[in-house]
Amino acid sequence: MGYSDDKRLLVELASMYYNEGAKQEEIAKKFSISRSLVSKYLAKARSLGLVEIIIHDELLHPFQQLEQNIQRQYGLKEVICVASTGEESLNKRLGIAAAKYLTRITKADATIAISAGTTIHEAAVNFSAKNHLPNVRFIPLVGGLGREHATLQANVLCELFASKCGAVAVELHAPITVDSAEAREVFLNQSFIKNVFEKARNADISLVGIGGTPVYSTMTKAYLAKEEGMKLEFTNGTIVGDICYNFIDEAGALVDCEWNKRVLSLEVADLKRIPLKIAAAGGKDKVKGIKAALTGDWVDVLITDEDTAKALLNG
Repeated sequence: MGYSDDKRLLVELASMYYNEGAKQEEIAKKFSISRSLVSKYLAKARSLGLVEIIIHDELLHPFQQLEQNIQRQYGLKEVICVASTGEESLNKRLGIAAAKYLTRITKADATIAISAGTTIHEAAVNFSAKNHLPNVRFIPLVGGLGREHATLQANVLCELFASKCGAVAVELHAPITVDSAEAREVFLNQSFIKNVFEKARNADISLVGIGGTPVYSTMTKAYLAKEEGMKLEFTNGTIVGDICYNFIDEAGALVDCEWNKRVLSLEVADLKRIPLKIAAAGGKDKVKGIKAALTGDWVDVLITDEDTAKALLNG
């Protein structure tokens, strides 16, 4: 029987190398064998299961298991978690993570459709493409003319993203909401609006935030404050959040409400057909909204925080 068949000897040899920190030359001298045989026997010990090498990557990537569990439970392509912090700091951390992810996946000829909001603004501020990307286009998914939260509007964010990489920003000259469902149809049929949504419809990637309860999204709340009639619709508990200013229920379906009939955004069916849909959102007030968006197939890649991810698993 050769050394390689003597398990007790292989364990002793492996113990010297892995536990005691002995060099292969020292082991070779003790056992009167060549250094190359020491290397061979160490490999044999690993192949027999006598040695297990465990890389504790949780120290570098502490949320890997949590991300994988969320990914499996909701059938997502990818999940990225950041540490949970205060709301203002959390939006920044989520935005930075979204910016890094977008930098990693953006190809030289990509069309990227952008929603609005605080977290997406942080993504735009922190976006830093590795290369000059003149053939990339950033397209708004939602309207947003007016002075309400101007820096968070989709047009402004598209310009900001584009300025970071020499890309093209397309402008959507339309408000968030109009006075009636009939007015919405008129707006959507205007060529200068229709053409922008046609470009968004053919986007390769979308990046959106998700609103929660009871605040919904920052900008939507600002508009609702002026719409006393529509505010009454939000007292029955059906709405759990919004995505691209469309209010959704816990199943991720559009709520039959006056607001949804008047909001100017890419049609829901078209939004869901975008090949890679990224959502960046977190915080306890958004757990129900995020879960609804995942359930309703609005999201392929989720960027969230640890506490929110745990709540999504336990909910």
